[in-house]
Amino acid sequence: MGSSWNSRLSLSIFGQSHAPAIGMTLDGLPAGEAVDPDELNAFLARRAPGRFPWSTSRKEEDIPEILSGIINGKTCGAPLAAIIRNQNTRSADYAQMADIPRPGHADYTAHVKYGGHQDVAGGGHFSGRLTAALCIAGGVCKQILTRRGVTIAAHISMIGWDPGSTEHSADIESFGFEDPANIDRATLKSLLDMDFPVLDHAGGERMKTRIASAKESGDSLGGMIECAAIGLPAGLGDPIFGGMENRVSSLVFGIPAVRGVEFGAGMAAAAFLGSEHNDPFYFDKAGVVRTRTNRHGGVLGGITSGMPLTFRVSVKPTPSVALEQESVSLSRGESAVLAVRGRHDPCIVPRAVPCVEAVCAIAVLDAWIEVGLPQGG
Repeated sequence: MGSSWNSRLSLSIFGQSHAPAIGMTLDGLPAGEAVDPDELNAFLARRAPGRFPWSTSRKEEDIPEILSGIINGKTCGAPLAAIIRNQNTRSADYAQMADIPRPGHADYTAHVKYGGHQDVAGGGHFSGRLTAALCIAGGVCKQILTRRGVTIAAHISMIGWDPGSTEHSADIESFGFEDPANIDRATLKSLLDMDFPVLDHAGGERMKTRIASAKESGDSLGGMIECAAIGLPAGLGDPIFGGMENRVSSLVFGIPAVRGVEFGAGMAAAAFLGSEHNDPFYFDKAGVVRTRTNRHGGVLGGITSGMPLTFRVSVKPTPSVALEQESVSLSRGESAVLAVRGRHDPCIVPRAVPCVEAVCAIAVLDAWIEVGLPQGG
């Protein structure tokens, strides 16, 4: 399985949703970096299941056990290894999926690739449960970056359409950063303190109503997450295959349910004139080169420009829904109907927010280590 990501940092994620534990190893961290366990636990709690009406009722504490890599509260140069024990599993809920795959899920493709030997319980190695291990790595990287003046935060910019409505997702309201060239630290920090991080609170309440409606009807919703990193220096990343977009994107797609990622103006850039899309350069009061606007999302030629790094991630609806869906019986070779039982998120978007922050932190730290990470503050 391609469960490892290798650059200046090397990350491997292991385990299955209902295995005794999930975990990760992260190699390449600089030695002597303090890791605050309380801060790490608080970060993981934002992703943990069973805390809010919009998440699965499966409850897990998600407290990491550090196995190696930290001595006396600081990284020691050895690979950082940690596990999270799975404690609240109900594998019987997934028994039928070994024969009748869920539409929209990896049940069928995993069956083909691994000859029926894959673990189907809880989605096995394909489960969003493994993003808890991803958040251990990202949480540590965030702490290292914070000491160097970098703030990373994400928010829910859109939740898909109400299943009781005739409107489609293209008509749903979306809330993004008003001025991507001037994202202030206070705004980002406020997002980190929210259970349901949004820029528009009234809009956030309407999003919650849509999720509740989908849950009531036995369906699910997807949405969009926008992330920003401020305080980055210019010069991180490389052209062609080592660009900052490449690093972020390759990690973003390690989050199950992600269907797309776009930077700056993103797909909308196709509709601009060159003169409209270009961000004019100027010197600020400190003599630093900046841009008036930030349609480039803080990256030019794969290299950070010193402007806020901004990107959006689309997340599909959870495929596990209680409504009856058309499928097949692999053992009988005939059509079948599947209605998923068990505990599932009606919308995975809120719990994916810290996961997006985590991959951003890993990618940024990786690129900064490559050019020489400065001493932390």
